[in-house]
Amino acid sequence: MIIGLPKEIKNNECRVGLTPQSVKELTNDGHNVFVQSNAGSNIGFQNSDYLAQGAEILSSAEEVYKKSELIVKVKEPIEEEFAFLREDLTLFTYLHLAANPKIAKKIINTGVTGIAYETVTNAKGELPLLAPMSSIAGQISIVVGSYNLLKHNNGKGVLLGSFNDLDARVVTVIGGGVAGAQAISKAIDNKAFVNIVDISEARLGALRDMFGTYNIRYIKSSPDSIRQSIQESDLIIGAVYVIGKEAPHVITQDMIEGISPGTVMVDISIDQGGCFETSKPTTHDDPTFLVNNVVHYCVTNMPGAVPLTASLALNKATLPYIKTIANKGVAIALEENPGLKNGLNMSAGKITHAAVKETLKLSLPLT
Repeated sequence: MIIGLPKEIKNNECRVGLTPQSVKELTNDGHNVFVQSNAGSNIGFQNSDYLAQGAEILSSAEEVYKKSELIVKVKEPIEEEFAFLREDLTLFTYLHLAANPKIAKKIINTGVTGIAYETVTNAKGELPLLAPMSSIAGQISIVVGSYNLLKHNNGKGVLLGSFNDLDARVVTVIGGGVAGAQAISKAIDNKAFVNIVDISEARLGALRDMFGTYNIRYIKSSPDSIRQSIQESDLIIGAVYVIGKEAPHVITQDMIEGISPGTVMVDISIDQGGCFETSKPTTHDDPTFLVNNVVHYCVTNMPGAVPLTASLALNKATLPYIKTIANKGVAIALEENPGLKNGLNMSAGKITHAAVKETLKLSLPLT
């Protein structure tokens, strides 16, 4: 198969869909890999590194797309890439279609076959290709949350943790999945008092077994319990994810009015539209904004802040699937692997994932 690696062009996005080591495994299997010049140079992967592993370097993204059968990326295509998409091309990347229906429709209308990392499942129903980036985003949420609590960043001017006989500061984490669990772990490491909010009693029980009860409160999610939790918090992490669907607004605009000024809210769910009603996408260049003097951090590619770590982690998860697609062909790979088939979001101008279709509310038939 002919596989293409274009350079990511989203704001401050230096991750790569294929590392040189991944390229080596693909070329060893007899596949041709085209890499856009300097695709990985910002994280230390030079053109010479890719050439040494059997890749061919092309000067432009247009050339890479034109010559390839399978494009491996990290982030969803943006407007200037739409012209490169076509019906006989397969795109393997994070798509997050639910977050932006207008953009999603444009991508779907190109006819490209889109397999989304975030809806691929394993035998346990878990999300193996979303998990590594969720883990990183969960850890980063405490880092950026702590930083934006500094007074010169419009925060309260507090440090997480406890000092001498001062009470511990409060972190509320809403959503106890992979990202939420990582945020909880880092908040505990920072000696914060942690409110853990989740809709599932079973998940709360599992988290209790994992983290214990010292300086932790386990809370069944409801509007009232969320309102009470966030009003006592210094840092609020939103980590709610529903496969293929837009994130629900677990914190509404009227709830913000009861939060003290300088509180920081980090919306990890922003890739899926955001789980705070007041959220709007931001970038690493301009990551925060204020609503009622509450700091909102809503960067849509949080793991892009640590692109080398993130690329290595992502490739470790995605490479087996990429090899399967390349070795067997798209149709057979999807047919033989139900979990990979769950990643199929679009094909031939039609939405092929029921949850994505329901969210986008487009009158396109399922296939």
